[in-house]
Amino acid sequence: MIRSMTAFARQETQSEWGVLTCEIRTVNHRYLEPSFRLPEALRELENGFRDHLRKTLGRGKVDVGMRLQASETADTGVVVNDRLAESLNEAINHVNRMLDNPAHISAIDVLRWPGVLEREEPDLSPVKAAADELFRRAVEDLVQVREREGERLRPLFDERLSAMTALVGQVRERMPELLKAQEETLRERFRAASVELDPDRISQEMVMLAQKSDVAEELDRLDAHLIEVSDTLQRNDAIGRRLDFLMQELNREANTLSSKSIDADVTRIAVDMKVYIEQMREQVQNLE
Repeated sequence: MIRSMTAFARQETQSEWGVLTCEIRTVNHRYLEPSFRLPEALRELENGFRDHLRKTLGRGKVDVGMRLQASETADTGVVVNDRLAESLNEAINHVNRMLDNPAHISAIDVLRWPGVLEREEPDLSPVKAAADELFRRAVEDLVQVREREGERLRPLFDERLSAMTALVGQVRERMPELLKAQEETLRERFRAASVELDPDRISQEMVMLAQKSDVAEELDRLDAHLIEVSDTLQRNDAIGRRLDFLMQELNREANTLSSKSIDADVTRIAVDMKVYIEQMREQVQNLE
């Protein structure tokens, strides 16, 4: 299945504890490279998120951002550390008994003492559970977007594969005609030079010419690579790297076909092939 590496997904959930938003952006990259921007309260979830991405995505630079907007009703307030306050009061009274003119210590003064007032730690387990579920929904949405973007490229690949297959067929059909034309050209050169036409010499020259201009192997490999590209596009796993390798192989065979060309039309066909290959390669760079 064709999957693009460029995609965006956003999911949001809310409850009595507030609103949680997850956004995931991906772009093309040789490997899977995730980065996370999570609220400090949810930082411990990062390793689990990484494991889930490794199981779900093949390649791409993945930017995960999560925001938590706490509800006003979720504010837990503060509590008094009774033991510390009692100890502090006893210490104050002990010192006051030793002083001739003790100062009055108010409750506010006691509360200002470090550690007397403590913020009650909220129960984050519901938020963490919601964050994990939200992240998985966002990843699922992201995968669907990548698949839709990839499927939009299928017509481009199908058209160019069909066009290249037809071009290979044209060259294959023309080769006997081209070799025969080359033989006639060679005979004309001998006649123009008033050289006696030695059948053995002509045969040797034609064998050398046929070997030099023989592109049967290149055409066979082009056909094989085109079939392999088509088969790869049907696979369900990550196919980007394999397609990139196949594009290199197709380009190598097209270059060889051009260098062995003995006809302007064959040269033009080889150039057309390289144009199609380059167009496919540009899109392959963005496939998972």
